[in-house]
Amino acid sequence: MQFTNTMSRKKEKFKPLKEEKVKIYYCGPTPYNFAHIGNLRAYLFSDMVVRTMRFLGYKVETTMNITDIDDKTIRDSIKEWVDLITLTERYTKLFFDDIEKLWIRKADNISPISYLIDEMVLIINWLLAKWYAYLAPDNSIYYSIAKFKKYWELAHLDFGWMKTSVRIDNDEYDKEQAADFVLWKAYDKTKDWPNKWSGKFMMNWEEKIIEWRPGWHIECSACNLKFFWDQIDIHMWWIDNIFPHHQNEIAQTEAYTGKTFSKYWIHSWHLLVDNQKMAKSKWNFYTLRDIEEKMKDKLSSAEIYKGFRLMNFQARYEESFNFSFDKLTQAAATLKNFSEILKRIKNYPAKNWKFSKETSESIQYYIQKYIEFLEDDLDTPNALTVVFEFIKYVNQWIDANTFTTQEIAWIVDVLKTFNQVLELFNFNILESSEEVPVEIAELLNSRTEAKKNKNFTLADELRDKINTLGYNIIDDKNGIRVERK
Repeated sequence: MQFTNTMSRKKEKFKPLKEEKVKIYYCGPTPYNFAHIGNLRAYLFSDMVVRTMRFLGYKVETTMNITDIDDKTIRDSIKEWVDLITLTERYTKLFFDDIEKLWIRKADNISPISYLIDEMVLIINWLLAKWYAYLAPDNSIYYSIAKFKKYWELAHLDFGWMKTSVRIDNDEYDKEQAADFVLWKAYDKTKDWPNKWSGKFMMNWEEKIIEWRPGWHIECSACNLKFFWDQIDIHMWWIDNIFPHHQNEIAQTEAYTGKTFSKYWIHSWHLLVDNQKMAKSKWNFYTLRDIEEKMKDKLSSAEIYKGFRLMNFQARYEESFNFSFDKLTQAAATLKNFSEILKRIKNYPAKNWKFSKETSESIQYYIQKYIEFLEDDLDTPNALTVVFEFIKYVNQWIDANTFTTQEIAWIVDVLKTFNQVLELFNFNILESSEEVPVEIAELLNSRTEAKKNKNFTLADELRDKINTLGYNIIDDKNGIRVERK
């Protein structure tokens, strides 16, 4: 398996630190509002990476934080006149509702960073003792980027122009502002902050208690160290986190452990709207709820969720792509191929003939090509091409009525194999045993009789009536039947 490693900007063969477990970390949400679908793209990407690795046989353990202490969560809790926990727990639940709708699996280890204060204080104390951190005049503690000689590597910055000894206490900032970053923020008496956390820090062999809160970057280091300790195999999320967040994670974690923090860094790119990055700051974003409301008369909820999942797999993770409602509608229409093949399989007449060598070899070919594309830097667009080619192959042989019962079972297994990563097929179709209502059955019989008598006008009218009642007529080599839309 190969990834494009952000650290080297090259495609590299994946080799785990230890064969018995692959440790993967990805950044969690900042729960101050609904996640927009640009955020959710990053979690679909993370889910795809984890599913692929497990599909390929790796034993994976995942960890994710919840950024419940942050400039934005504190700001909005004050704005709404609610305590921080009430606000962040509300939006954390809504975030998990969203990822469940998109069939994104939860991380194995999840921790709000408010539960990791002790770990953060421990790391900061060590950084103070080794002079990587210092107390500033405002009583906050900052990381000295000049002390960490590899600070530039992940973001590929020019260390020469960085503003060392110039401090910045914002959680997020641009490359042009690269400077010493805050590890622990001191309480500002000029502001009526409703939340405080206490940190006990050793400075010149004296204990000093500093009240307020940790900075953003230290929390992910603490979460990793709690669950994975000094090294992980893969750190991932979206490209905007390369700088400053991930670069700062590396600086503080490697200064603390003395080891390479993450062996591989993988970043997904942006979801765009009209060629602009989707962002709350630009007010050009959509939540899943926005999309459901806008498309409620055109698509079902399942079509929206799986359609959006498919859209993400149709693009390479290291490429940005535009979201539009037309594209979502097209993706939902494309997904009908997945449902139709399962319906055809369900209605295929059983045959107990022996399977052919040709079918066995064809099945092996499609599986092998699918795996090859996933192993080649998670090439989901080409992996999907293999899936559609396989569906075309199956349809041709169903039309020819040549598959045996055993071969049909193999085909279902292949589709389930594809689904381990994609999660786009609804295999409940194979199990459903819904009876056709008497009224629909009678209309279908009348239409068949009308066609037999060459009364095509009446046959068309009966077809339209059946469609109006929520059923489609399927007329293939296995006979005429109706299926619910």
